[in-house]
Amino acid sequence: MSGTAPSAPGEPGPADSHLVVDAANVVGSRPDGWWRDRRKAAQKLIDGLSQLAQQGIASEAGAGGERAWPDIVVVTEGQANGAADPQGRVRVVAAERDGDQAIVDTVRELMSGNASVQVVTADRGLRSRVEELGAAVVGPSWLRAHLPPD
Repeated sequence: MSGTAPSAPGEPGPADSHLVVDAANVVGSRPDGWWRDRRKAAQKLIDGLSQLAQQGIASEAGAGGERAWPDIVVVTEGQANGAADPQGRVRVVAAERDGDQAIVDTVRELMSGNASVQVVTADRGLRSRVEELGAAVVGPSWLRAHLPPD
């Protein structure tokens, strides 16, 4: 998340920096049996995101140990709904019907003022829709590289 000023460790991120995660797309990016229990797979992702929210995201440059603490929103859908962050560090949006539309709506909501929004997805159609709103997009492998090891 270049261009965002890091907060002190453990503090919430600046209100204008957001990371929106397409849970279904990220979970589905690795064939690790997630299809057997979608809620459990989403919960595992949310738990990792909660740790990431506490530790911060390492700067791409990696120089000086700079970290960013964006607000993290994860969108779940279907059988994955019901997963939650007991730590309260990650906001979970449970899509009632269409996860992609819930992500677009979330990005639209967050893009007020000078907000910086980064969406994690590999879905080309969704990528196009959120980029039209001004959001940056990274793939699931980018996020997995920043998550704590399983």
